[in-house]
Amino acid sequence: MRVLLIEDDDELGPAVATGLRGAGFAVDLAADLAVGDFKVAVSGYDCLVVDRNLPDGDGARFVGRQRAGGSRTPVLILTARDGLRDRVEGFALGADDYLVKPFDLAELVARVRALCRRGDVLRPTRLAVGDILVDLAARKVTRAGIVLTLSPKEFGVLELLAVRVGQVVSRTEIIECCWDEMGEPESNVVDAVMARLRRRLGLPAVISTVRGVGFRLDAVEG
Repeated sequence: MRVLLIEDDDELGPAVATGLRGAGFAVDLAADLAVGDFKVAVSGYDCLVVDRNLPDGDGARFVGRQRAGGSRTPVLILTARDGLRDRVEGFALGADDYLVKPFDLAELVARVRALCRRGDVLRPTRLAVGDILVDLAARKVTRAGIVLTLSPKEFGVLELLAVRVGQVVSRTEIIECCWDEMGEPESNVVDAVMARLRRRLGLPAVISTVRGVGFRLDAVEG
């Protein structure tokens, strides 16, 4: 899941981005609305996390412009402005959630994850692919009832493949959904993660490589 964080605080922005990445999200960071506008125009996001008091305007107004332009990307407003009028205004302009600073990172992660699952269509919290069960809420994967230990990046790739089970997912799509601008899309990072994921899932193999196109997860019973 890819998230755009628009936050101008030099310490809080990188800290929140690091925390979200540690929870398995791909995170792009913008320090103002102009950069946020550019990133939204060139990249697809599963969720936006937007501060209100930004150097070039009000983040809630930015959300309003996004909604007026037809965007349905879920948005969480993250701000120190905790007055009732501020919250009502944020929701009226199109925000889906509102979290007041200071906040607990675990709560932010939970809220962002819930918004990412929502998207345009509410996603199930559990994905069953043959004998593999991907529990999105608990961030747990089992195969034939055995719990598998996956890294956040491996889980994110598996989640994407499971959502698109039976379909070929290109390397470009995997990078755009599971890596952020801090990643290395020109390297063999996708192949390395896919190799580790295949080892974790074990036999019989469920991830196929479609040469020159991408990868496909199939429902194969163990």
